[in-house]
Amino acid sequence: MNVIILGSGGCLSTPRACCSCRVCTEARQKGFPYARTGCSLFIEDANILIDTPEDINASLNNSDIQNVERILYSHCDPDHTMGMRVIEQLKMDWLAASLGKKPDDPIEIISLPAIIEDIKKQGTKYGSSIAYYEAKGLVRTKGIRSFKNSNILVELIPVDEQEHVTIFIISSNSRKIIYAPCDVKPFPESEKFQDADVLIIGNTIVGDVLKDGFVLSEDNPLRKELFSLDEIDTIRKQYGIKEVIITHLEEDWGKSYDDYRELERNLNYIHFAYDGMKIQLDV
Repeated sequence: MNVIILGSGGCLSTPRACCSCRVCTEARQKGFPYARTGCSLFIEDANILIDTPEDINASLNNSDIQNVERILYSHCDPDHTMGMRVIEQLKMDWLAASLGKKPDDPIEIISLPAIIEDIKKQGTKYGSSIAYYEAKGLVRTKGIRSFKNSNILVELIPVDEQEHVTIFIISSNSRKIIYAPCDVKPFPESEKFQDADVLIIGNTIVGDVLKDGFVLSEDNPLRKELFSLDEIDTIRKQYGIKEVIITHLEEDWGKSYDDYRELERNLNYIHFAYDGMKIQLDV
């Protein structure tokens, strides 16, 4: 079972436009893995893309992805959905369309039913973007809670009762990856998380001293919204998870690729994502 972290960045990509800080300057000079695009994941075994941030086209090219059959959405926040126009890059053939032809193999857009309804509300003055792509025959939508593709099972676990955010469990035989990119605090309880091989999780503050020396006080509201590394380790121990990879790494944390590698030296079982990072599990 193979997955690729296509994009490891947060709400703001690295390098951030017009920013001359140390981290952005280095990322601009060196490119990947110092640069980070918006948060996204690719399941190689089933050609499944999770989330479409604005720079998803660059992320797909960076990892040399050849085919996308399904797009799953974790939630409808703009930094996870506003690159939806990649659907046109993947499926639109304007010359064939001029003759009235539509693709034979539209992309499936999949998420929890409530999230699909959220996605359908996004668009322009002309209406829903997804409705437009459906009318062009580029996609079809499904609101479901699990599906199987060959030997890969994908389960969508709602974060709360409203079900507007999902956590993905990707499994094959006895191997299991949990993908929880954003808005997952408090972390829901489920026996299905037990004994996972890898938890890939966002929503995590890395350090108390952040960009430009900003000190994150104990009463800062971000501490209620985002996990600390200690809280992440508590989740790992609660479910017997073998390894954790932190993704959705914000430019605001003020840390470079090398800084994260150095931090890993003092952490047990916790690693930091980078664009193009591959996770391979034998099944």
